[in-house]
Amino acid sequence: MWSILQEQLLNNLRDTAEALGLSGTSWEQTLGWLMGQLLVTAILLVLAAMLYWFASLGLRLILGRINRLGAIHHAIRTGLRYVVALVAIVAIAAQYGGDAILLKGIAQAGVIALGFYVAWVLLSRAVEVTHARHQIDPSLKQLLRNSLLVLVLVMGSVTVLAQFGFDVWSVIAGLGIVGIAVGFAAQSTLSNFIAGVTLLIERPFRIGDWVRINDQEGKVLKIAFRTTWLRTRDNIFTMIPNDSVASSEIVNYSAEGPTRVRIQLGIAYKESAREARQVILPILEAHPKVLKTGDMMPRVAMEGLGDSSVNLVVLIWILPEDIDIQPRIAAEILEQIKEHLDEAGIEIPFPHLQLFIDDAKGLAPLFSPLRINGESNPAANSS
Repeated sequence: MWSILQEQLLNNLRDTAEALGLSGTSWEQTLGWLMGQLLVTAILLVLAAMLYWFASLGLRLILGRINRLGAIHHAIRTGLRYVVALVAIVAIAAQYGGDAILLKGIAQAGVIALGFYVAWVLLSRAVEVTHARHQIDPSLKQLLRNSLLVLVLVMGSVTVLAQFGFDVWSVIAGLGIVGIAVGFAAQSTLSNFIAGVTLLIERPFRIGDWVRINDQEGKVLKIAFRTTWLRTRDNIFTMIPNDSVASSEIVNYSAEGPTRVRIQLGIAYKESAREARQVILPILEAHPKVLKTGDMMPRVAMEGLGDSSVNLVVLIWILPEDIDIQPRIAAEILEQIKEHLDEAGIEIPFPHLQLFIDDAKGLAPLFSPLRINGESNPAANSS
């Protein structure tokens, strides 16, 4: 059975070779060479894996017990993995007939790529250290990291291509022409990109601030080059194009620190605003989320005289990180105010109307002594 399948396969290959003008090819030798090459490739990969395992074991024995060198250990292992992979690629390329120029270009390109990777790691680490030491704004840190990453990628790609004989200046010129064409085709994307850079530089808000943009209110999660990400109180994520953000009115609730919350309520005209204040203030002072320092003490003030109530306003201050739960804080306080005012016997009025009718002669028969419970009075009629 196997001999029949093998003969059929060889016949099909011969027919395909004749159709392609390769009738002189010896498929038996080609298949044998291919199987041998694949076997050698597998052996090379196994040897590379064993080499990496032994080297990694040695590093673990030398540095594994030193906790403070954990990050260094990880970096060395990553570099070792890359070097072993590069050696394996060069060996496999040589096995399949790569000439000396190609092998030299692969080796040089791999070393250069490793150098740019190390440069990126060092630059990224420098950004992290600078951010921790000088308290750089997270949005600026993000802009700096993204800019450095793009710069390292572009320079690394150009340098690697140069190792394989590419005309770098021609590639750059071609990319410039393509960039102009893409720029005309993607004006909206470029506009968002430029607006994103402007937002990261001007910083009308920062990551973590609570803002309102285009009737969208939420917490800033990310300021990307193209969009700004918000999370609302309902845990809904919104992505707003930076072009729209830069051209709209921005309200930042977190920029100046604590935020004041206003809670409106009313009491009846017969009640005393002073007594109501004495009932409400202990509720505000007992709430854990209400600030009680300096000029940010909770207050109860009279706001105005309404049609059927004396309008009061409760003024409290909360921290920026509590703006996310501001409605819950206001609801808790308002519920407690209602309960304590009821316990104190202080009326909270609701809108109602009183109707006064003067000289309503048309209604006199309804209220005359001649009608009792809606029926005529016989005694009155007889008299």
